[in-house]
Amino acid sequence: MPVRDPALPYVPRPLLLANSARNDKPVSTSRLRQQVLQALEDLKAKDIREIDVRGRTSIADLLVIASGTSTRHVKSIADEVVKFAKKAGVMPLGVEGEQEAEWVLVDLGDVIVHVMLPRIREFYGLERLWTVGDREPDAGAASVG
Repeated sequence: MPVRDPALPYVPRPLLLANSARNDKPVSTSRLRQQVLQALEDLKAKDIREIDVRGRTSIADLLVIASGTSTRHVKSIADEVVKFAKKAGVMPLGVEGEQEAEWVLVDLGDVIVHVMLPRIREFYGLERLWTVGDREPDAGAASVG
């Protein structure tokens, strides 16, 4: 791997294209987001949640979290996300957790997709982790007193 000169400014890498003959420029994050959401909807993913993480981390711009009803469903959803991303011209940077399929992570560069079983999702609480300080006060909490 080449070593980057620290004196040079950091320039984010473009998304890797699956077929550069078909696409001359990197796929936009919004187009990739649309493809991911379409894949999740097509395979009936449950409780789909998007979290904008720009300004919080440099690893991605958007996290998409969804649930599947079984390990087979989780794996199928993740496979569909990969298929739709490739169709949009984006090669996944990595896919983790396919073997157990309780939590599959699909790294698409600017968009990272987490597909989980509900009990795994509840246990790790990624939504709570990435939205600390973002929540508006609950209407029910305001009326308690």
